[in-house]
Amino acid sequence: MAVGIFDSGLGGLTVLDAVSKRLPDVPFVYLGDNAHAPYGVRDAEDIFNLTTWSVERLWAEGCDLVILACNTASAAALRRMQESWIPKDKRVLGVFVPLIEALTERQWGDNSPPREVAVKHVALFATPATVRSRAFQRELAFRAVGVDVEAQACGGLVDAIEDGDMILADALVRSHVDALKRKMPDPDAAILGCTHYPLMEDIFRDALGDDVKVYSQATLVAESLADYLERHPKMIGAGTESKFLTTGDPKKVSGQATQFLRRQITFEKA
Repeated sequence: MAVGIFDSGLGGLTVLDAVSKRLPDVPFVYLGDNAHAPYGVRDAEDIFNLTTWSVERLWAEGCDLVILACNTASAAALRRMQESWIPKDKRVLGVFVPLIEALTERQWGDNSPPREVAVKHVALFATPATVRSRAFQRELAFRAVGVDVEAQACGGLVDAIEDGDMILADALVRSHVDALKRKMPDPDAAILGCTHYPLMEDIFRDALGDDVKVYSQATLVAESLADYLERHPKMIGAGTESKFLTTGDPKKVSGQATQFLRRQITFEKA
C-alpha cells in the first residue's frame, strides 16, 4: 500500500515533488494519464470517466488514499465521485481544499458561516474546464464573503508545458495575465489553479508584479497531506516502494519528467 497521486499528465509531478520532500518516508504511486491529456478542454462526463478509471488503477496498486493532483479533475469530477462512487474504505482528496484554507485563513473543518477575509480581489488562472465548473468560486463562497474572483481560462498552456515548449509557455502566461488584468487591473492575490502552472511560477510572478500574492498549490497540498496522514495514519499503508505509471509512452514521459524534476524518473505502462 502507498499513497496515490493522479494527474492528467505531468503537472502533478510538482505536487509529488513537494509531498515527497515533506514526507520522505511515505511511498507514492504516481499515475499520469498522458494519453488523454490535457483534461482542461474535455467535458465533465469525459473527465469523470477518465478520472474514475485512473483512481481505480491506483486502488489496484494498493493506494486506499488518492490525491487528485489535477484541478480539472477536482473541479469537474470529485464532488460526483464523493457523492455516489467512492467506497467507504477509500479516500479521494482534491487540491482545492488546502488552497482555500490558505486563502481564507480558516481550517477546512471550520463550518461556521462565511465571513469577511483579508483578500478581496482574486485572479484565478486555470484550465477552461476548471473555469467552466465554477468549483473554486462555489467552495470559496461556503467560507468567505466579499471576495471578487476573476477567472482566466489559460488555453494552450498545459499543451505547451507537456510538449516542453517553454518559449511558447512563457508567451502564453504573459498573454493570459494581460487578458486578466484588463478585467481586473489590481488583484490582491493570484491562484495558479492547475498543477502544471507552478512550472511557470516565476513567469506568472514577473507578469503579475510584486504587489500580487501568488498561491501555488504544491507546498500547500504537501502540508495539508502531512496533517491528514497524522490524523489518519492507517491510510499510509505498509508499502515501501514508490512507482510511476503512465497511460502514454513510458520512454517519452520518463524523459519529460526527468527534465521537469531534474532527477531521473522512470515511468512504467499503466
